[in-house]
Amino acid sequence: MFNQTSMEMGFCSYIVYCFLIFFSKASTAIDTISVSESLADGMALVSNGGSFALGFFSPGSSKNRYVGIWYHNDPMQTVVWVANRITPINDSTGVLKIESSGKLVLQVQNITAVWSTDTAASVENPVLQLLDSGNLVVKDGKDSNPDSEDYLWQSFDYPSDTMLPGMKIGVDLRTGFDRRLSAWNNWDDPSPADLTYGVELEGNPEMVLMKGSDKYYLTGIWTGSGFSGIKDVRSNPIFDSDFVWNENEVYYIFSLKNNSVMSRVVLNQTESVRKRYTWNPEYKTWELFSMRPSDYCDRYGLCGPNGNCDYNKLPVCQCLTGFSPKWPERWNSSEYSGGCIHSKPLNCQRGDEFITISRVKSPAISNPWVHKTINLKECKAECSRNCSCMAYTNLDLTRGGSVCAMWFGDLVDIKQLQSDSDGMDLYIRVSASEIELKKKAKVKLAIIFATVIPALLGLLLVVCYIRRRRRKLKDEVEDNNPNDEVNKNENEDMELAVFEFGTIAQATDTFSIRNKLGEGGFGPVYKGTLANGQEIAVKRLSQSSGQGLNEFKNEVKLIAKLQHRNLVRLLGCCIHGDERMLVYEYMPNGSLNSFIFDQTRRQVLTWSKRFQIICGIARGLLYLHQDSRLRIIHRDLKASNVLLDSQMNPKISDFGMARTCGGDQTEANTNRIVGTYGYMAPEYATDGLFSVKSDVFSFGIVLLEVISGRKNRGFYHANESGNLIEHAWRLWTEGNPSDTVDDFLVETGDRPEQLRCIHISLLCVQQHPEERPSMSSVVLMLGSHNELPSPKQPGFLFYNKPFEADSSPGNDESSSRNEISLSTLEAR
Repeated sequence: MFNQTSMEMGFCSYIVYCFLIFFSKASTAIDTISVSESLADGMALVSNGGSFALGFFSPGSSKNRYVGIWYHNDPMQTVVWVANRITPINDSTGVLKIESSGKLVLQVQNITAVWSTDTAASVENPVLQLLDSGNLVVKDGKDSNPDSEDYLWQSFDYPSDTMLPGMKIGVDLRTGFDRRLSAWNNWDDPSPADLTYGVELEGNPEMVLMKGSDKYYLTGIWTGSGFSGIKDVRSNPIFDSDFVWNENEVYYIFSLKNNSVMSRVVLNQTESVRKRYTWNPEYKTWELFSMRPSDYCDRYGLCGPNGNCDYNKLPVCQCLTGFSPKWPERWNSSEYSGGCIHSKPLNCQRGDEFITISRVKSPAISNPWVHKTINLKECKAECSRNCSCMAYTNLDLTRGGSVCAMWFGDLVDIKQLQSDSDGMDLYIRVSASEIELKKKAKVKLAIIFATVIPALLGLLLVVCYIRRRRRKLKDEVEDNNPNDEVNKNENEDMELAVFEFGTIAQATDTFSIRNKLGEGGFGPVYKGTLANGQEIAVKRLSQSSGQGLNEFKNEVKLIAKLQHRNLVRLLGCCIHGDERMLVYEYMPNGSLNSFIFDQTRRQVLTWSKRFQIICGIARGLLYLHQDSRLRIIHRDLKASNVLLDSQMNPKISDFGMARTCGGDQTEANTNRIVGTYGYMAPEYATDGLFSVKSDVFSFGIVLLEVISGRKNRGFYHANESGNLIEHAWRLWTEGNPSDTVDDFLVETGDRPEQLRCIHISLLCVQQHPEERPSMSSVVLMLGSHNELPSPKQPGFLFYNKPFEADSSPGNDESSSRNEISLSTLEAR
């Protein structure tokens, strides 16, 4: 008996010993496995420098298991590559092996292969290694050169949705092998969706974002230092990019300027965008660096043939010089698919001319012709001889060389850029008679200037003298009128379309009560229809509203420069005597509060739609805080300042009280407290200290209101006192956070997603600003399923006396459309 027991104990000890030896070996190997080893579920390879890990994971809320690569030190486990994207494993029996042939095989229960590579090695000892670049490679284990790139197989050749530094996205022209990104279907499913990113090989190659078989976004051709349709990024401190085009291959690649920085490019199927993120080591989160498409004009072929999309003009689609709309009536109704045609017919035999269009994204390649050895003058001569050539340009595509590119047929997907360092010069064929007319017009204009200008200057001097005398006399008789400054500067710095008062009056039926959408703190808002059929919302500022010239200019200049799908678009303004008006795009579904607080209309907003609205508001705020040219703090974010378009997409409005900060400035203070009680952060309401974290607090309130269907201000519960924040916090601490959710959503919504949103809202409304997450972190939290930190006590805004807040007629209590309101709090 003793001997049998001893034998059994000895056998068990031996098994444990073998397991420990194997585990020790796997742990020691760290980044490599050989033919005699394998990687089981629960084990991981870690690259030599600790940057990346390879192992099994389950995405989002899915229980399926995949083999993938992720950032090793990222607590969110950001996955950058997936092996078995199409064939998931539904248990934990998966094992990854490398065979003697160099072939990688992923097996289930050590029998069935669910994924493999087609590697055929010609080496005796193939090994699998995870490099610090994030590249998983099969190579010769006897190769003594650690820097050798003679790989038998590499994951960089088979990218998923993410592009890493050193990865090539493009085509091997010798074999036709095409490396391109393909987005995940959703957070829970990494299988390839229909959004892809790769090289467009027609003519002069460029990068293309495809949705299925349709072009969705083109970068424009490579100009030698960047793509013609992308703003200049040469001076960025993060990365260098290059586009290689030779007889063997065509590809795009980027490298980091500082190896301590992390940056990646990823496709997002839900938003149909290609995003670049950089890692913020301080907050341990990914921050958005750039996004493509970045604005409305980035959509492929938006303005049709021979149209030029200019986001800073109204309408955005303009015909190229020398062209006019093919179908004027449709064009005036914002139907641009027909595009433009030559205003005067071409006559190649008699000789056409070329005009220069500067700072544009190159047209999409269609029947192109490219020659790599001729200069600009020769390029023009070549295009002139061919009557089918509609445009040409000259590029420094190869360092030290000159490249001629010509276009035949219609010119599609042109976009006007603003900076002199962006875009390219395009030379477009037009009728010689078009040039003659322009020359004659210039001569007439020169004659007019030569004769009229001297007379006008003389008259101007006389007028100035008379006005100076009158002003001097007036100053001697009466005190200065403070309103003079308003009248003097009214038309300064207006950087967008200015509408005539008569145009606005006609559009609104002379501000008919039937067209009144609502009343905000600065005056009424009217619906209008322009002569071309475009619907608008007109904010007519009341003379007693309190918004002076500075606030008006502030709102005009700020919104005119903001370009984001989740911000309301300002079309123009009108200044007429004492009248000041802002003209916005019309939002047919009005404000968010008119739905979530209405017992009937709230049922229109299902949970999925509400979550979409939440994410849209977050992305809009992120743009204001981080991605716009200036850091912008809204200061009055609330449900009534979130408008909904025809598709119920949210758009943040009312920038009258917004403030700008420098790129590295995150907070400021003020003696004048403005905003709406119930949405203001404690440090702002009490001390006048505002920052991006003040907006985060307001977002947290809006998030709670969308989830609960209840107002924070004026919140009432039969068994409780206090506001909505206190109610939500009390339920959280009692372990019943789901009771915060609107009854209408409890049975139909995604419970884990709802609870996660409550968690995020409580993080946003924490008492101390430094404890609240940034909007970039909020966006990531909303889009992932990683563990969140525990929230600390919120700022409840307890006060001894009520504030003088929200005197705006119809403010949060109304459900007016395009409601743009303000409430003012004076610091006590």
